[in-house]
Amino acid sequence: MLLDLPVLKKGIFYFIKDGESDIIMEDKTKRGLEIKETSIDEKINVKADKGMIHDMDGIGHWVPIRWYFSKDSYDLSQVEIHAEAMEKKYTELRELTCPDDDD
Repeated sequence: MLLDLPVLKKGIFYFIKDGESDIIMEDKTKRGLEIKETSIDEKINVKADKGMIHDMDGIGHWVPIRWYFSKDSYDLSQVEIHAEAMEKKYTELRELTCPDDDD
């Protein structure tokens, strides 16, 4: 169902897909994570599919997998702002945790 939707834009860490009534942003790093609930993402105030990941201490954390931006309220450029912010966050995290050995 969601796999067949047309891709409007993609980055290293995200897809933006064209749904019937929503523009859907997917976090590529969460692919394969089971959806446990769909609720409002408190940070950006849109409906989101969420899964559970566990840290090294076994503590579970709810994480968004994909967000549903209503076409009535958002256009592609507004969704891209959120996607690019996520891309920047993950790029910075990768640089911190996996620095290049070129130095």
